[in-house]
Amino acid sequence: MSLIWKQILIISSAAIFIFLLILFLIIYTPKPPVSDMAYARNALSLAARDKADSYSKKLYKEAKGYYDSALRSWQKENKRFLYFRDYSKVAKLAKLAVKAANQATDNSKFTSSNLKSSLKQKIDALNDLVNNIDEMFTTYPLTAETRNRISKGGMLLKEARIIYQKGHYLEADKKLTESEYLLTTSYENANVNLKNYFKSYPEWKKLAEKTIANSRDSGDYSIIVDKFSRKLIVYLEGTKKYEYSTELGKNWVGHKMVRGDKATPEGMYKITMKFESNKTKYYKALLLDYPNDEDTAKFKAAIEKGILPRSAKIGGLIEIHGNGGKGIDWTEGCIALTDREMDSVFKIVKVGTPVTIVGSMVDLHHVMKR
Repeated sequence: MSLIWKQILIISSAAIFIFLLILFLIIYTPKPPVSDMAYARNALSLAARDKADSYSKKLYKEAKGYYDSALRSWQKENKRFLYFRDYSKVAKLAKLAVKAANQATDNSKFTSSNLKSSLKQKIDALNDLVNNIDEMFTTYPLTAETRNRISKGGMLLKEARIIYQKGHYLEADKKLTESEYLLTTSYENANVNLKNYFKSYPEWKKLAEKTIANSRDSGDYSIIVDKFSRKLIVYLEGTKKYEYSTELGKNWVGHKMVRGDKATPEGMYKITMKFESNKTKYYKALLLDYPNDEDTAKFKAAIEKGILPRSAKIGGLIEIHGNGGKGIDWTEGCIALTDREMDSVFKIVKVGTPVTIVGSMVDLHHVMKR
């Protein structure tokens, strides 16, 4: 064989050897799990998008921990000599991160869906509660503290509805929890007050029935004022003839005890004087015989028991008068009608016409069902 061919053979063999060596190095060079880590990052991103960090904290934290451990392991291997690197642990941790992130996503969707449904039910229930409070207690003299709590509870409910519609369920849940506490406790306290007030219903019923019977027996007019329903009802010969809306004293719940308490009295009274427009600042007025003997006896007993101070005055000048129609309870204890309705009542009554004032003509059960 010639020298040239020998050189060609040697060069070719060397080239093949170098090629095979490079191929071997390429094939057996440890490859970092780039795709596994990318898959893990994507899984974590999807979990975060579905708020797994809020709705599935434990699983999301676990997935994040696996991913962070994978990164640290990768960095550690990269510091070693190329052919001594082992990325199997990195790949394993990345796959564990994917598994935990996917579980967190599924759990978050399930939890979020359930929370969304439960919050919707809670919002609906609280809306009903607010409506009940408005219906029962809008014109009921509650304490300033209770009114403030109801107002704050209603405001929190409105804020929760807005946040809920934006999909921020956990934040909405916090506001709803506070709203529920304020509204339910206020409603319960108001109900206790109302139930205590309606303990007098048997007495109210007797007074109303006696007044209607007197109207029937006398064949004349009688008036019943139902404070809770804000109605002045005119009876003729025992039959309801007219009905008007009224406005009362600011603190109308219960019987009038003392001058200045802004309460509207309860009991059986009579009209003692009729004042035309030029005799009263309230358009027209019908003066009642408050305080009567029973009122005076109750007042004296309250002083003797220490319920009222000895300096207290019983008060008087309780009227049915005009200037009403304001939509709120504003009088010092009187019963206000619109001027037009006052004209109607003024025409048909006389001095001596019975006027009975009661807390309610129906019991609490029927009031609650309205």
